[in-house]
Amino acid sequence: MTTSLTSDLRDRAFRWIADDPDDDSRVELQNILARAMGGEAGAADELADRMAGPLEFGTAGLRGPVRAGPNGMNVAVVTRTTAGVAAWLNAQGHSGGVVVVGRDARHGSEAFAKAAAEVLTAAGFAVKTLPGPLPTPVLAFAVLELGAVAGIQITASHNPPADNGYKLYDATGGQIVPPSDGQIERAIEAAPPAISVPREPGAEVLGDELRDAYLAKVALLPRGPERAVKVAATALHGVGAETLRAAFERAGFTELSLVAEQSTPDPDFPTVSFPNPEEPGATDLLLALASEADADLAIALDPDADRCALGVRERDGSWRMLRGDETGVLLGWHVLSTIDKTDPLVATTIVSSSMLGEVAKEFGARYAETLTGFKWLVRAGEGLVFAYEEALGLCVNPGFVRDKDGISAAVLAAGLAASLRAAGRGPLDVLDELAVKHGVHVTDQVSLRVTDLSVRERLMAGLRATPPASLGGTGVTMEDLLPDADVLRLTGEGLRVVIRPSGTEPKLKAYLQIKEPVTGDLAEARAAADARLAALRADIESRLV
Repeated sequence: MTTSLTSDLRDRAFRWIADDPDDDSRVELQNILARAMGGEAGAADELADRMAGPLEFGTAGLRGPVRAGPNGMNVAVVTRTTAGVAAWLNAQGHSGGVVVVGRDARHGSEAFAKAAAEVLTAAGFAVKTLPGPLPTPVLAFAVLELGAVAGIQITASHNPPADNGYKLYDATGGQIVPPSDGQIERAIEAAPPAISVPREPGAEVLGDELRDAYLAKVALLPRGPERAVKVAATALHGVGAETLRAAFERAGFTELSLVAEQSTPDPDFPTVSFPNPEEPGATDLLLALASEADADLAIALDPDADRCALGVRERDGSWRMLRGDETGVLLGWHVLSTIDKTDPLVATTIVSSSMLGEVAKEFGARYAETLTGFKWLVRAGEGLVFAYEEALGLCVNPGFVRDKDGISAAVLAAGLAASLRAAGRGPLDVLDELAVKHGVHVTDQVSLRVTDLSVRERLMAGLRATPPASLGGTGVTMEDLLPDADVLRLTGEGLRVVIRPSGTEPKLKAYLQIKEPVTGDLAEARAAADARLAALRADIESRLV
């Protein structure tokens, strides 16, 4: 793309620079504007991209690259966003209430959290900040524990190092849902320029008591008395290592080995190309440590520790990470097999494996499927005891954290591994038994990254106009979930495909599932399921072009 420096683009940049309260951001944008005015190749393109905002405020809050301009994460954007949040809270009748602000250790997080706290303080709220970079689930816990009207966590979770974000929780302790996002976005649009938004220091910095209260709850999660288990873990350069270590100590697990190179928070994430446990290579150091330490279980947290991935030893001695659906079904089974609650409810999303529903039926529990995102999962219904999404999100403690929580999931998983070890079994034995009982469920994902978001719209429109009659050699029918969600669901005999645009990334995603009954040999059923999945994947890939 080649953009000319129009007078409108130049004037908008000048206005933003004049209204930006942060010295560094002003200089950054001034330099780009000067290069564009000097005719430097590409400078006008970069300026246009930075001025193309503002960042959209959705149900996941904000997320984008740390850079100057309205289309980036910076102090000015955070200031105006928080002014909009304050106005929304006032309109909801929460004036003067407690708001908790937390952060991770990414680039800009400390400055962004400070700006948010000062805007809310000036707006008359009782602001309490977490005492340093801490996992996102600690912030979610704090909202309920302190009776707050809202919570703000500065984090980009497992996004690339250049990104940061702004996550908002409402008074329920869950992430916001529509129509709140639209109301907040309109309030942000109505906010004055950042330099005119009042800011005032004076927020209360919480001590260790809040984290201690969280850890005390987490320590109660293991379902049995066994604690003899060796665990290898990584925090992927995020903020989870110390809280995970403390949680294991409180719960009585003493054999925890952490990947040393990844245990200290580092916003540059030097040992991984993409700080997401799902990405190829991200857990290589973890699995090497698990093998070296002769561990029983491997655990990977994402950088803000709200997601948890499990690794297991195969029967040939090698190690692999479980898929998110495998982990979700495994821990869901564990919760239901040990629960003492009457009429429990478990939930997952429409893109996750349907096996959890079969497991729930086995235990006489209720089962729900929601749209993607924990904002919906934690609102699945009364009596919720467990929820998961295939992207490594696990809520094993909805009574005190109404969001995904990697620390708590890790502690529960360690308890399960200890119980299985005491019985001479392992996680793969449970997964095999569940497959024999409920059928082999194999899942996969096809993800198309786009630079032009109109490509996603074109592909979705094409599928709606001409639905496929078959996929992977199996006849299918299509269900359109509009207007509730921009989602297409295609189903056939033992087959399901869910296609949707990503809400946080420029991607179109297709979630694949094959279910194969086990009538004889489990290995044969798995091979048949894998073959069908490969054919389905090839068919979907050929269509998403």
